[in-house]
Amino acid sequence: MEQTMRAEAERIITQALWAVQPDGAVERALRHRTFTGRVVLAAAGKAAWQMARAARRCLGDRIEAGVVVTKYGHVQGPIANFRCFEAGHPVPDENSFRGTRAAVELVRGLGAGDQVLFLLSGGGSALFEDPLVSAEELQGITGQLLASGADIVEMNTVRKRLSAVKGGRFAQLCTPAKVLSVVLSDILGDPLDMIASGPTCPDSSTCAQALTVAEKYRLVLSGEARALLAQETPKRLDNVEAEITGSVRELCAAAASACRELGYRPVVLTDRLCCQAREAGSFLASIARSHRDSREPLAFLAGGETVVRLTGRGRGGRNQELALSAAAGIAGMEGVVIFSLGSDGTDGPTDAAGGIVDGETARRLEAQGISIHRVLEDNDAYYALARVDGLLMTGPTGTNVNDVAVALIRGR
Repeated sequence: MEQTMRAEAERIITQALWAVQPDGAVERALRHRTFTGRVVLAAAGKAAWQMARAARRCLGDRIEAGVVVTKYGHVQGPIANFRCFEAGHPVPDENSFRGTRAAVELVRGLGAGDQVLFLLSGGGSALFEDPLVSAEELQGITGQLLASGADIVEMNTVRKRLSAVKGGRFAQLCTPAKVLSVVLSDILGDPLDMIASGPTCPDSSTCAQALTVAEKYRLVLSGEARALLAQETPKRLDNVEAEITGSVRELCAAAASACRELGYRPVVLTDRLCCQAREAGSFLASIARSHRDSREPLAFLAGGETVVRLTGRGRGGRNQELALSAAAGIAGMEGVVIFSLGSDGTDGPTDAAGGIVDGETARRLEAQGISIHRVLEDNDAYYALARVDGLLMTGPTGTNVNDVAVALIRGR
């Protein structure tokens, strides 16, 4: 790894993540709001703790009580009068159910003059869950969807129908209280009803679409689960106001700004990347090959969320697969670094945020008898990248606005 370019990549990552922290966005959303009656807070998602802390700092004792449900390792300390739960992601577990039921109990009995401040971020589909089927079946269906290569909209179209709180049903449980939903988006295009499966948003998807997804991916479902897919979700909610506070567009813009400060000319290819992770890595490598002789330093950026189709039993995540796939395409090239990062700091079921490679990565792996092709087939990118110092480790970042992949090209 060219150390100068590695240091530049780490600086880009640091600045981009700092720019999309939810604190300022939450405070902007609340600063000019007037709250009446009792005010309670529920927060769910990978950024839930950070968002809840910001809300507490902004509103103080105006918030009577709160429940926070986030991923393991993401609670960074107590918040006065709030109960904080850490739970399973990407597959819900018993702590997901416990935390969610605590939130449901919190809003029970509120009156028409009361308000629920609901803070939502990506990852909520697993973390905020009260299943209508057995826990074992819900976990099994989630596992099937994750392994299938289904995109997030397809997954959530199914999951919201198997839940007592998704697809607008949590807002119904808050009735007659009013709900202000402040949302950090992790889905391309910011569809409110799909972010964390839309607990407080009318559902635009249909039963027919849910059944189509089940057939497309040949999901194994019980009769009970199949019957739930045929039950329609709320299409109208009169007690909710929603505001989106951040998205992958801001992540891309911040990364591009950091690249510019380092002397690269940034080109944002897309903020809606949605394909197989391996294909995205190959694509970025192709761009690097096309521009390797540029007379100026270039940075090509792609934001969004790729998917991984599981064909093996190794460890890794979509960003690690993207980077490792790119390594094969830039083998032997000088002055090129490609990295891909999950903004929440955790890529798949690993402790890495993503991966970073250069033109020497493939040779160094080959020297250790490691085949990139075989590693990708076994979905074991974590193992390979760890052997060549190719893992990006940030720890939990407190935010979650999709991923960004960057190809840095120093040129001649």
